[in-house]
Amino acid sequence: MVSMKYILYPILACSSLLSVSFASAQGSNKGDNAVLRQKEDSLRDVAARIVMAREPADRFRADSLFTRMLVRALKIPYSFNYPFDSIIHISKLYSPDSVFRIFTWQVVRDENLNRRHGAIQVRTDDGSLKLFPLIDRTSVISHAIDTVTNNEWWLGSIYYKIIQKKINNADYYTLLGYDENTMKSTKKRIEVLSFDGTGKPVFGGPFFSFEEDSVRKPLQSRFWIEYKKEGNARLQFDQEMDMIIYDHLISENNEPDKKYTYIPDGDYEGFKWKNGKWVHVDKVFNFALKDGEAPVIAPIGEDKMGTKNAPSTPPPAKPKKKSGGGK
Repeated sequence: MVSMKYILYPILACSSLLSVSFASAQGSNKGDNAVLRQKEDSLRDVAARIVMAREPADRFRADSLFTRMLVRALKIPYSFNYPFDSIIHISKLYSPDSVFRIFTWQVVRDENLNRRHGAIQVRTDDGSLKLFPLIDRTSVISHAIDTVTNNEWWLGSIYYKIIQKKINNADYYTLLGYDENTMKSTKKRIEVLSFDGTGKPVFGGPFFSFEEDSVRKPLQSRFWIEYKKEGNARLQFDQEMDMIIYDHLISENNEPDKKYTYIPDGDYEGFKWKNGKWVHVDKVFNFALKDGEAPVIAPIGEDKMGTKNAPSTPPPAKPKKKSGGGK
């Protein structure tokens, strides 16, 4: 049974995020970088304790403190533009169009229990804070494969890539993330983030199609692979091919029901964006290779949080079109 104190710490941490929606913007549109730098130094030290503290209770306390401190830092006007580069123990990703950024991290109790936390910060014209907490409900979400959720019912992942696509001029953001899962297996997950008519985040939808497979399956709201802890399976976006590519997995013991026995076998599958869906490609290099080309895929390596390739500052925001009324 999970001790109540380990349940209360993440709930208290999430409540700090839930209490925030907007903060009045004051001061320069450049924000107070000197104050933000001071807060970053403190956040960096606390974030390190989330990972490095020996005792679970100390890690959970650090996580709760980090959440409260992060919210206070983000309340500073125009904090969206401040990258927090030195905080290396959490993932920080800007969307390609600089509409939002997403923070994700995890706190580990032991080899069998990991909790993911996070928040989405949306850019605002006046520099005020618009923040959506991500509440990890992984353990209680049933039928995750075809369920659409929101930020308060989040399937926790540590995100390392955002891919922007459009459907009828609306923006959709595909998130690649990982989940340490259990002591035996790891998951890597793909799901689509969008924003509803009120501006609130929506996770999932009918975006994963197997219509070109020999054996068709229904549309899925998200997709993931699960594999042996030491399996080092890859799931990444290839910019040149404009595809999500991942390792084809097999059971090393011929026990297909045991996902913790799955390892890469040298082949690759993928998803190609077509007509507003990610369409499954059964064999990537049969699909893409030209004569004489060798199948090469760059590894994700150990940079699980994408910090090497993530922009250190927000991409330039696209100028908004003025309405005909001239307001």
